[in-house]
Amino acid sequence: MAADRLIIGTRGSELALWQSKFVKSRLSALFPNLRIELSIIKTTGDYILDSPLSKIGDKGLFTKEIERALIDKTIDLAVHSMKDLPTHLPAGLAIGAITEREDIRDVFISHPGRNHKTLAGLPQGAQIATGSLRRRSQLLQLRSDFRIIEIRGNLNTRMKKLEESDWDGMILACAGVKRLGWEGRITEILQPDVMLPAVGQGALALEIRDDDDNIEQYITPLHHDETARAVAGERALLRFLEGGCQVPIGTHGRMEHGKFILDAVIGSVDGKKVVRGSISGSPLASSHLGEELAMQLVGRGGKEILDEIRSLGAADQSVES
Repeated sequence: MAADRLIIGTRGSELALWQSKFVKSRLSALFPNLRIELSIIKTTGDYILDSPLSKIGDKGLFTKEIERALIDKTIDLAVHSMKDLPTHLPAGLAIGAITEREDIRDVFISHPGRNHKTLAGLPQGAQIATGSLRRRSQLLQLRSDFRIIEIRGNLNTRMKKLEESDWDGMILACAGVKRLGWEGRITEILQPDVMLPAVGQGALALEIRDDDDNIEQYITPLHHDETARAVAGERALLRFLEGGCQVPIGTHGRMEHGKFILDAVIGSVDGKKVVRGSISGSPLASSHLGEELAMQLVGRGGKEILDEIRSLGAADQSVES
């Protein structure tokens, strides 16, 4: 590969910039002569801050404008949080690499003025902030008395809103909190049996033009095969379930003792209806296993939950922090 220039497209939030700078630093270490620049691109999700994600009803809220720049060849590489990336990519684009996953779990961050530091210790009717139907559903499955507060904005904005509020706490992805160095603010890490994560949570997707072999060669060393297989299973499950809009599901794929294991949950928005399932098999068949588990969930009552959610117009809950 000849030394050249590479332009990375990224959102401008502190977390998005951390992710892109992480990729840049890895590439710079591997290819010292490669000139790498960041191009900050505002997305629809960055502009629309006064509406819940569930009401906007648009896929690719945090990716479409960046993908357009990739197609137009104004950038060479897009760095996304994997969970932001829709399961169907625009024609001409491909996921060139998936980085090794950070912690997949969600975390509870208690209000700094409260004494209660865990979900179990919260008082009756506690107020918990989240912008995710997935989290809302699982929180209400855990305790129907919780009052869920809708919250939008980047992590810095959410932290400030929590501090200025009378809420009891907030749910965020552990990966983002860790990447910004805020581990000290975490008061409880939620295990997957309490809160299954979003599809692809903790992994970064490096998106490229599908015919750009040069850029693909640069990013191939950043690809983590085990993470990619796990994410492939999760995304296959989500792709099967979407049917035109996305729904509040949690899922966790991983390798254990040479097998691929996938857990998943579909829940109603109010947490009153829930279907759970698990499947295991060869890591080479992770995508097939994801589809198979999705079909099982649909057959065990998941279809009724999904139909109800779609009738209410709930859409695109994959974009979380």
